[in-house]
Amino acid sequence: MSFTADSLLLFGATGDLAQRMLLPSLCALGADGLISPNLKIIGTARQDLDDAGYRNFARAALEKYLPAERRGSMAEFLNRLHYQPLDANDISGFTALADKVGPIGEGLAIFLSTAPGLFEPTIAGLSASGLAGDRVRIGLEKPLGTDLESSRHINDAVASAFPEDRTFRIDHYLGKETVQNLLALRFANILFEPLWNAAHIDHVQITVAETVGLESRVGYYDGSGALRDMVQNHMLQLLALVAMEPPANFDATAIRDEKVKVLRSLRYVAGEESVTGQYRAGAISGQPVPGYDDELGKDSDTETFVAIKAHVDNWRWKGVPFYLRTGKRLPERVTEIVVQFRRVPHSIFASKAAKTVPNKLVIGIQPEENITLQVMAKVPGLDRQGIRLRPVELNIAMSDVFAGPVKRIAYERLLLDLIEGDQTLFVRRDEVEAQWDWIDAIRAGWTEHGITPKTYNAGSWGPSAAIALAERDGVTWHE
Repeated sequence: MSFTADSLLLFGATGDLAQRMLLPSLCALGADGLISPNLKIIGTARQDLDDAGYRNFARAALEKYLPAERRGSMAEFLNRLHYQPLDANDISGFTALADKVGPIGEGLAIFLSTAPGLFEPTIAGLSASGLAGDRVRIGLEKPLGTDLESSRHINDAVASAFPEDRTFRIDHYLGKETVQNLLALRFANILFEPLWNAAHIDHVQITVAETVGLESRVGYYDGSGALRDMVQNHMLQLLALVAMEPPANFDATAIRDEKVKVLRSLRYVAGEESVTGQYRAGAISGQPVPGYDDELGKDSDTETFVAIKAHVDNWRWKGVPFYLRTGKRLPERVTEIVVQFRRVPHSIFASKAAKTVPNKLVIGIQPEENITLQVMAKVPGLDRQGIRLRPVELNIAMSDVFAGPVKRIAYERLLLDLIEGDQTLFVRRDEVEAQWDWIDAIRAGWTEHGITPKTYNAGSWGPSAAIALAERDGVTWHE
């Protein structure tokens, strides 16, 4: 059912995500006139605040995380904020929450950012209080379970009150401009699509590297690890966008149909095709940092690094390896996709100075959004040995090409789509289950073969075994 909500209910409204992302995103959307000035925003969490107290809380978050030039009239935004304390385990408290929300009117959008254990009682409370009707849709922030079984349990609970067309599962990477631009690059240009297959592409690399350690996520991360935290959602979504077939049109059903085909085509990973690691003490940007166990305060076998050689077994990609790499306490904060094309079948240039290297497409997602195509070119000048060649980069820096538009927070796109009801950039249930099925098989393989994290120094690119994973195929990680 298509409708634009005139109320937005935020669960976890005093949490870190709300402070850093949700409140700044909503304020910026309001300043840009992208949401109705009449949109009512209600926050709820355990913290005992009234409307005035929550507005003061929100003001502090906006002053800390949102540049002044993006706030617009902050007073107008703060006036639309309301707050109702709630213990999600106490179903009686949902009656007061429903009173605070008031008449649903044109429609209600709910953003649910809570601990996984609170999903089921929250859905029950929403249903009992009349906050799960036909004109209500819900956005679900991860984590949605820790494996396929727990994910299905959560999804079943959500489905008891919200059908699939009113359920919006959030992966904030899909809100990033360059991730969306990947679709434009592939399907709005004739240049790449004829080459986008096993006949012309040697391999693909996807890297999501972080310099930070545990920060404030100690409790969650040690029970999750890099495989569940990064690979299961963000990295598999990036892989699906790279590998998907052209959809018939740009809508939620067509896009997600093609993504799930890719996820179901993933070959189960053999034991020697994955590497897991955990950082020990080292240095980041010249500053000493402790090891994972030191930060955690106890010994743990949770992985903070994963490298995987994946395969998509279909006609387009058969035989093309996808190298996935993610980790904490790595030398750089970078998210990028590298598409390595095959060598030219025959070089007409005989001199050693004219050695060709394969073309390479690099799609930078963060910290800077850019697209770089490496091509071969003649070095200017004369040389007795003949033509001298060198790889050069055709660089499209989004900040330069589109200098006017402001750099948006990924959640701005996702919150706007949640309010307006566009599911294109949200994850469907069958996608989530296909992702978990693949991840669970990897973890089972680790258990079966006794694979435990290898140590690596903070500030390095992970265990040496991750380098060997690629180099035994003649591949070097792009750094």
